[in-house]
Amino acid sequence: GGNPQIAKAEGDAPVQAYIAAMPGWKRELGRRIDELVVRTVPGVRKAVKWNSPFYGVEGQGWFLSFHTFTNYVKVTFFLGASLRPVPPGGKAKDARWVDLREDDLDEEQMEAWIRQAAALPGWGKS
Repeated sequence: GGNPQIAKAEGDAPVQAYIAAMPGWKRELGRRIDELVVRTVPGVRKAVKWNSPFYGVEGQGWFLSFHTFTNYVKVTFFLGASLRPVPPGGKAKDARWVDLREDDLDEEQMEAWIRQAAALPGWGKS
């Protein structure tokens, strides 16, 4: 799959290490997703958990994560079923995701989802 193996840790540094280790075109996609989150959610909290970057709001929990697969990057919104429009992937009660291939990132739509997701109660403790 090509998913970077980065030890569990809090903060921006492990997230940047993960992005730097993403293979090929996925590295630029990871960088763009990270930039969108930082621009959209001032003071966003970051961590790497389960070999994936996590983004959250202090005291609200985590709202987004992404994971590298062989042919795509999966961006998961933990309360994605509450977003409009609902991201296309998933049938779980709450989580939804979008699988992004090389030229798939719709920055305007992703920013709208990030803004909505960050305003919801998050998953777990951030």
